[in-house]
Amino acid sequence: MTTGQKILIGRIEGYRKDKNLRNDSVARFGDVPVSTLMHITSGDTKNPGVFTILRICEGLGVKPSEFFDDENFINIPVED
Repeated sequence: MTTGQKILIGRIEGYRKDKNLRNDSVARFGDVPVSTLMHITSGDTKNPGVFTILRICEGLGVKPSEFFDDENFINIPVED
């Protein structure tokens, strides 16, 4: 799993737990298949699309600017 994946997963899981949301609720509110969310958070999906992440943000009830406003996103190394 890449550093970028770990950061992304950490942000999704952190917001989900802080807001006391289950994966199926996030998926439903963001209009994303729950299987897609599960594949992203398990690390099976290596490079999720930007529109999928935007929908997940919607499902989490957070603006994308807030979601990505994290020091860890600033210097993510480019990995193969």
